[in-house]
Amino acid sequence: MSHLYLAHSEPDGTLAKAALEALAASLQLATELGAPLTVGLIGEHPATAAAAIVGCGADKILTVTGPEFGQARYATDAAAAEALCRAAGATLVTVAATSRWNRVLPGVAHRLGGRADTHVTGIAVADGKPAVSRWFYRQRMEAVFTRSTRPWLLALEGGIASAAAVASSHAPAPIANLTVEPAAPRTRVTGLEAPASDQQTIRPDADLLFVTGAGWTKKQADGQVKVAEAEILIRDFLRLSRSSLGSTKSLVDLGGEGQSVLPFLSHLNQVGQTGSTPRHAKGLSTCCHGEEPHTVGWRFIGERRAISLDANCGWARGKADILYIADAFAVMKQVNVLLAQ
Repeated sequence: MSHLYLAHSEPDGTLAKAALEALAASLQLATELGAPLTVGLIGEHPATAAAAIVGCGADKILTVTGPEFGQARYATDAAAAEALCRAAGATLVTVAATSRWNRVLPGVAHRLGGRADTHVTGIAVADGKPAVSRWFYRQRMEAVFTRSTRPWLLALEGGIASAAAVASSHAPAPIANLTVEPAAPRTRVTGLEAPASDQQTIRPDADLLFVTGAGWTKKQADGQVKVAEAEILIRDFLRLSRSSLGSTKSLVDLGGEGQSVLPFLSHLNQVGQTGSTPRHAKGLSTCCHGEEPHTVGWRFIGERRAISLDANCGWARGKADILYIADAFAVMKQVNVLLAQ
């Protein structure tokens, strides 16, 4: 078996945390299989990343370099990945499950006559063959399976392994560059637009996930709707704690029902069976009812806490490690005071 790990370098030439986690999982798998591991790097300046991991334990490093490979684009990414797979003679290919790789991997598998599986949450060796874990039926069932079709391409979710140390602890691996000339792409990247760092609410690397529920926009104890106050409390907490913001589907859908909404929320913040499945060390749910569709999105959160006025809500039935029976407005107001100090 020949094992290939693929990664795309960041604009500064380094590898992101998700890529280093997938590299660590790939190195462990290659060791258990007793198979050589080739690392394939794609990017405008992948030489920096190659130099950083040259002693990680890989047997060989292949790169595809050029300005056309610096941006996420299906045509160029697929061409580079296909060339690396063929050059390595790979029967098993692993990548980090980034949006860039999830979009490209199935097409590459089709070109190679193989199979692709995304959202892999665990990988091990059973009877001398790789076996992967994956959630099905909206994350209510977990399956462990293997395939006989080769090549087998796997997108590994973040958090399944600690990020690989880039310090060189093994003999340096030889580095070779491939020349790939894809057909002229039909799309052209003219620039990037991103919110200022203090306006960003989705932070995958944050220690804490802060989830808002529809209760923030409902009538409070005094019979008044306090959306403006809720917005200030939530924004201040995000700024002071540098946490990541999640939301329930009921809250992000309120705009379509003509109700008051929190303007900084979108479906990108949605956590649950129809949203994302984040991985943070801790999670704090506020003004949520602990519905199953929402809590399945918390499956990989390390420590789960919730604030609710209802002692009989879903969070009280074994879904939260700690449940605070209190008014979220009052609690978060005091928390922000403490954080500011």
